[in-house]
Amino acid sequence: MGRRAKKHLSTAVALVAALVPTAVVIGVVVSLLSASDFHNLGWAFFGSKWNSNTQTYGVAIFVVGSFLTAIPALVLSMLVGLGIAIASTSYLPRWITRIIDPCVDFLAGIPSIIYGLWGYLLLAPIFGTLISPWVVQHLGFIPGFSAPSYVYVGGVGLPLSIVVLTLMSLPITTLLIRDALRSVPRDLVESGLALGATRWETVRRISMRHGSRGIWSAAFLGFGRAFGETVAVAMVLGAATAYPTTVFSQTDTMAAFMFDNLDGALSTPGELQALAELAILLLAITLVVNVVGRRFVSALYTQEVAGL
Repeated sequence: MGRRAKKHLSTAVALVAALVPTAVVIGVVVSLLSASDFHNLGWAFFGSKWNSNTQTYGVAIFVVGSFLTAIPALVLSMLVGLGIAIASTSYLPRWITRIIDPCVDFLAGIPSIIYGLWGYLLLAPIFGTLISPWVVQHLGFIPGFSAPSYVYVGGVGLPLSIVVLTLMSLPITTLLIRDALRSVPRDLVESGLALGATRWETVRRISMRHGSRGIWSAAFLGFGRAFGETVAVAMVLGAATAYPTTVFSQTDTMAAFMFDNLDGALSTPGELQALAELAILLLAITLVVNVVGRRFVSALYTQEVAGL
C-alpha cells in the first residue's frame, strides 16, 4: 500500500469515527419518531393526567418532578464538588489528594442500581425516622415543610432522591472543576500570593475566574447526569403520579416513569407511543440544555480572549 493510499485510508477511518456520534443521535431520534407516530403530541400531552385505560397521556407531572429533583441535586453537587476541588488543588497536601481523588473518581463507576439499593435500604429509614421528623418539628412553620407522618415515614420521596442524585452527579462535577482549577498556570497563582493575597483570595480571584469555563461546563454536564437518571430515582422517589405538595412528597420523573411502565406499555395500545413521545421530550430538553451550555461557555471564552 502506497503512502497516498495509507493517507486516504487513515482519513476515511477518522471521518467514519467522527461521524459515529452524529449517526447514533440521528438513529435514536428517527427510531423514537417512528415509534411515537406523533399519536399523542398536542396540548393534551402536556396535561397532568396519565391513564392508559382512557387513552389520556399527560406528562406535566413528570416534567415537574424531573426539574424538582435535578436542580437541587445539581446545586448541591456543584457546591460540594467545588469545595473538594478547591481543597485538593490549593489546601491539602499532595499525599492526601492522592487518596481523595481516586475515591471521588470511584463514585463514577458505581452502577446506579447500587446507589438505588443503598438509598432505599440504608438512607430511607434514616430519613423516615430521624431527618424528616426533625425537619417537620423545627421547620414546619415554613410553607411546604409541614406534613403528616404518613407522608415521610417510609423515607422515600424528594429529599432522598435529591441526596442520591447529588452523590451520582458529584464525580463528574468534581472532576471537571478540579481539572479546570489545575489548568491555571502556576505563575498566576504564585504571583497573586507574592502580591500579598491570601490563599482564598487567590483561589477566588485567580483560579476560579481562570477556570470559569470548566466550572460552568461541570454545571451543565452535571444537570444532564441528574436529569436523565433512571434506575436509582425509580427506587427512591416513590413513583407517585402526582404533583408534590411538600418537600417530603413522592412524585415521578420522566426517565423513572418510562422505566417503570415500559413492560406494561408493550401490551397496552397507545401507551408505548406515548412513552416514545415522552422520550422525545426528554431528549429535546437535554439537547436544549447542552446547546445553551455550549453557547454560554463559548461566550465566556470570547469574553476572556477579548479581555487579554
